[in-house]
Amino acid sequence: QVQLVESGGGLVQAGGSLRLSCAASGRTFSNYVMAWFRQPPGKERDFVAAINWSGSTTTYAISVKGRFTISKDNAKNTVYLQMNSLKPEDTAVYYCAAGGPLLAATTGGYDYWGQGTQVSVSS
Repeated sequence: QVQLVESGGGLVQAGGSLRLSCAASGRTFSNYVMAWFRQPPGKERDFVAAINWSGSTTTYAISVKGRFTISKDNAKNTVYLQMNSLKPEDTAVYYCAAGGPLLAATTGGYDYWGQGTQVSVSS
């Protein structure tokens, strides 16, 4: 079992930045592919970004590429999502997920999920 706890969400104006954190506990964190998904109100949960076990490979949704950066610190069992140039359409609940071995862009590729953190971007 892996337990995931997200933090760092909040309300920010368009053009601003936020950094989300996801702290993991349980099984060896470094063995997993880690990812961020988001779910806007009334919509499905969509892929945002993923990172492999070593941190050497990342992948992003087209909508966030160039604005968001995923990273991980295996020593701290934490994965991060740095979000810059935020837009109102980035408003959603953001979820951290653990799985693998592939950097999947679908929810089915991940076995463990956090409870989510709300990100709201005002125009």
